[in-house]
Amino acid sequence: MAITTKNFGKAPDGTEVTLYTIKNDNGFTAEVTNFGAILVSLLVPDKAGQTADVVLGFDSVEGYFKNGSFFGSTIGPSANRIDNASFTIDGTTYQLAVNDGTNNLHSDDDKGYHKRVWNAETKDNSVVFTIDDADGSMGFPGNKKVQVAYSVTDDNELKIEYYVTSDRKTLINMTNHTYFNLAGHNSGNIEAHKLCIHASHYTPIYERLIPTGELVDVTGTPFDFRTMKAVGDDISADDVQLGYGQGYDHNYALDDFDGTVKKVASLEEPTTGRKMDVYTDQPGLQFYAGNCIKPETGKGGASYGARSGLCLETQCFPNAINQPGFQDVVYGPDRPYKTTTIYRFYN
Repeated sequence: MAITTKNFGKAPDGTEVTLYTIKNDNGFTAEVTNFGAILVSLLVPDKAGQTADVVLGFDSVEGYFKNGSFFGSTIGPSANRIDNASFTIDGTTYQLAVNDGTNNLHSDDDKGYHKRVWNAETKDNSVVFTIDDADGSMGFPGNKKVQVAYSVTDDNELKIEYYVTSDRKTLINMTNHTYFNLAGHNSGNIEAHKLCIHASHYTPIYERLIPTGELVDVTGTPFDFRTMKAVGDDISADDVQLGYGQGYDHNYALDDFDGTVKKVASLEEPTTGRKMDVYTDQPGLQFYAGNCIKPETGKGGASYGARSGLCLETQCFPNAINQPGFQDVVYGPDRPYKTTTIYRFYN
């Protein structure tokens, strides 16, 4: 196992930004940067032993200054959508940025954790990123100490561990927003990828993409991925929910959730034979098929567009803070936030 570093450019305020490369003996390689604690690239062998970068992103830090699709980003303090961009804890209402219709999406476009320069510490097989986030930042209460650690294992796993403490009760529901294309980041449409999600229910949404609060059985619907099927098989079905999301952009209520790390999804790319399993201790998985990726140029001059990559985002249910029937996402002095997600690759 080896970790190397190199300059990745400068942040908008002139701060030097670093790219960290973690490589195991199999050629499996992750590159992460302290700008946004972002996963920049992931080199994965195929069935012929050829490696390719399987995540969408940019060649230098400047590409991440806008990053409207949140490629590779650490999202926090709160991922996904919050209804009316507000929430209440112990009778106090907190107002967030209104940046997605009437919703809040991913905390803040410009001040979110994906736009911060993090402190970094390298260990044997990991890079640990930390920031301090002040009380009132982006509208969220509490002075927070935030840690995100990326590790690479000899089993071709990318492990992401989150740990947050706060001196006041606050909302925390983080995720990683990497877009995967197991054929290679520059290989175009992902609809031929085959996907399995261990979930018999999902959370339907209103037109504003906010969950209704219900859990709906996937049986007989386009949302049934309990057995492996191609992403594109039903993505254009005549279904109101798919119309709202312009395809899949929905949270799955994972089966047998008990707070322990377990396999919750699998992804396969038929041509290269690359496969990925997703493990998490979280109750939800947001499957986003990249429906709204705007055309832009990515790494190596690659042309990205709609459905060039897909996201499998581990998290608590969207808008849980405003849904009494969803999980408790309030953390504070007596309850630190701690969660683990693992992406395991094989062929």
